[in-house]
Parts: sequence; C-alpha cells; structure tokens
Amino acid sequence: MSRRIILGSAAALVVLGGAGAFALAYAGDQPPALNNSTARYTAPAGDGEGSFTFTTDVKAASGVKSLKVLAWPAEGPFAKKPLTEKELAAAESATCKPAGGDSARCTYKVTVTAAEVAESGTGRWYVATLVTAKNGDTAFADKTTTFNVG
Repeated sequence: MSRRIILGSAAALVVLGGAGAFALAYAGDQPPALNNSTARYTAPAGDGEGSFTFTTDVKAASGVKSLKVLAWPAEGPFAKKPLTEKELAAAESATCKPAGGDSARCTYKVTVTAAEVAESGTGRWYVATLVTAKNGDTAFADKTTTFNVG
C-alpha cells in the first residue's frame, strides 16, 4: 500500500473522529425534550370516577430525573398570570420508565370525581410540564398539550 494512501486514510479518520466527537458533545448539550404527548380525559359517570391521563416520551442525554405535570383550565387563574417553572416544580410527578437509549416513557394518571369537575369547570384545559434531566437541565412548557373537559 502506498504511503500517500495510508496518510490520506489516517487524515480522514482524524477528521471523522473529530466530527463524531463534536456531534456527541453537541447532543449532550441539548435540553430535555418531550415528544408524542397526549392527554386523555374520561368524565365521571353516575357515582363512578373519571380519569385524566397524560403520556409522553422524554429524551434527555443524561437520563430523566423527573417529570412534573399540571393540568389547568384555559379560563383559570394562569390565563391572567402565566404559570411559572417555579410554581410547576411543586406539582405532582409522572411515573417514568426507560424506553431505550436516552429516552423514557412517562405517564401521569389521576382519578377525577364529579365534584372535582363541578368545582374546576369545563372547557379547554392545558397540560403544563417540567422535565428535569439527571444532569440538572430542565425544560418547561406551560402548554404542552390540550384537552377538553365537559
């Protein structure tokens, strides 16, 4: 094999290795992200309970530490004074299970009574989320998805 081919191949490996290291470093700097978020509300029937379920896929390079979830009515108090990340930090947590690689599948489910619906109101609702990665990075969204009560 000629010396020129060996040197050219070595140079190509250095360039490709550097590009790969840059791509990995860049991927590590990405904040946590939510994908495929869905909210499902089932109204209480008769004396029975209803439910609210929020499911999402979370991607975080360092892993998922927690996902806080809060459902709030569009005509509620946060319509006038926006919800903050600090307020959402006190919300309930979803249950997250590894889904391969740097992803987790997170689900939040609560029961809903007719009395709670009557007190909280009907109409359009939003789901706010705060995901925290194991390295401390966070991603906050006050309107991750919507659903209707009523």
